[in-house]
Amino acid sequence: MVVVGGGFAGFHALRALEKRLPPDAAELVLVNPTDYLLYSPLLPDVTAGLLEPRHIAVSLRQRLPRTRLVLGRATGLDVPGRTLRVDLLEDGGTVSRTTQLDWDRLVLVPGSVTRQFDIPGVAERAHGVKTLVEARYLRDHLLTQMDRADVLPDTPEGRAEKEQRLTVVAVGAGYTGTEIVAQLQHQLTAVSSRWERVDPSDVRFVLIDLAPTVLPELGPQLGDVALSALRRRGVDVRLGVTVKEARDTEIDLTDGTTVPSRTLIWGAGVTASPLVTRVGSELQRGRLVVDPYLRVPGVPGVYAAGDAAAVPDLVVADQRAAKGGDDGTTPVTPPTAQHAQRHGHALGRNVAADLGHGQARPYRHRDLGLVADLGGWDAVAKPLGIRLRGPLAKAVARGYHLYALPSASNRVRVAVDWLLATALPAQDVQIGAIPSEAALVATAQQTERYLAG
Repeated sequence: MVVVGGGFAGFHALRALEKRLPPDAAELVLVNPTDYLLYSPLLPDVTAGLLEPRHIAVSLRQRLPRTRLVLGRATGLDVPGRTLRVDLLEDGGTVSRTTQLDWDRLVLVPGSVTRQFDIPGVAERAHGVKTLVEARYLRDHLLTQMDRADVLPDTPEGRAEKEQRLTVVAVGAGYTGTEIVAQLQHQLTAVSSRWERVDPSDVRFVLIDLAPTVLPELGPQLGDVALSALRRRGVDVRLGVTVKEARDTEIDLTDGTTVPSRTLIWGAGVTASPLVTRVGSELQRGRLVVDPYLRVPGVPGVYAAGDAAAVPDLVVADQRAAKGGDDGTTPVTPPTAQHAQRHGHALGRNVAADLGHGQARPYRHRDLGLVADLGGWDAVAKPLGIRLRGPLAKAVARGYHLYALPSASNRVRVAVDWLLATALPAQDVQIGAIPSEAALVATAQQTERYLAG
């Protein structure tokens, strides 16, 4: 049994399979480019310097002792022949060689990649925040901009360059983009006074989105709360706007304005891994269509879930039908970590049942709500439909993340990091030299390699 992807869905599917299957029932193989599960909801905390990067990385070998881990990326799929082509990786993500894996059951949970658009300059200059490499690079990059701005002369040219270096443009006012901007703005403003010629007011963040609201996932009321908190702290939020063109030192926006900036963060949504196109089955907005049991229709032995799959949301469908609003279409679960984790539990149960152990059941899960940490004591949350804001929402957000982290040792390390960040002065040191090219979306997330060959 081969599982492609060690994210939330793949990790929890394998944990369930290890519990449900006898040791001799199946050989479990996981194909993943890293030896850890990345707890991605806490990447903004890593970028802001609140958390040590390794503390949100959960060891796959430690937590999945019965699973054989193959470090690589699946780049090709032969469904009739039941084989999977895998690029095996060396240090730095380079390909050492290509191998082929045979499978009797295939679980496709390769996750998603940052959605990009054909906008001039974006592919060459925009950085996502979906991997540890991107998060580490972005923090070091911003500290470098502070260093460079601090030595510029007080001349018209120097002041112009200083504005470019200390202005950050972020695209995407959804969950990821808003948290990244909020956390970075809070932390960089706090440490900026340590530079002799940088004033906290010099650090400028511009958050843009084509959508009419911030954090639409949490509803208009909490979205307005988050918007007010950001603007109160000096974040320039522009809605109904996106990037027209990105250049080295300035960014043109669709509202006709130009923002001087050398930093472009791209968080405008995600799209399914390109690997799912190799199945040859139906797609829905780029995601692989599956039935309520997470099986790919018409492809025996193949399952899919997580961000890469359009999983029917039976709970929402029932609610629509009860209200008389059924329009004949089947809603699908949103691409959130919460759903991916629970997809994994359902996958483990249903694949084990396919092998004669237990009973398969359709996926049903009521959304528990979302949380957004906005830095400092600002936060918004909507657990079980209850709207919260401020310190209470902050406590709920952090409590949920500690609960959802699937490793006790990681929970302790993250909790200690948060405690130290509250009690001690913020750190402002660079921890590694990651070249800009290595942190671009196409490179860090290896979107082109998925389609190779």
